Amino acid sequence: MKGSGIISMLVVVAMVQFTVKPGEAITCGVVDSDLAACVSYLTGKDGDFPPPPCCAGVNKLKESALSIADKKAACECVKKAAAGIRDLNDEAASSLPAKCKVQVDFPISKNFNCDE
Repeated sequence: MKGSGIISMLVVVAMVQFTVKPGEAITCGVVDSDLAACVSYLTGKDGDFPPPPCCAGVNKLKESALSIADKKAACECVKKAAAGIRDLNDEAASSLPAKCKVQVDFPISKNFNCDE
């Protein structure tokens, strides 16, 4: 119980620290914090639908990545993060934007070519 409180606090601190300000490039820290609530869904531990905080993060990611450069950077960060998730369910990852009813310009995948 105590450990989960510490983790929650670290996630909140990370979210505040990595918030994108207008005119700033998106970073992997921002992407990681946006999608942190999705990990349990992406590993099959959270049922068939992503939790609302996960979908809020997917939507925030979409809103943060507006320019072509930001979309490419976000794609690379998502790819890197996905590769680092042990037991990632590829089907859950690829269906995440649709299940959250958010259209992003690249798939949530560890195998996507972000240069396309």
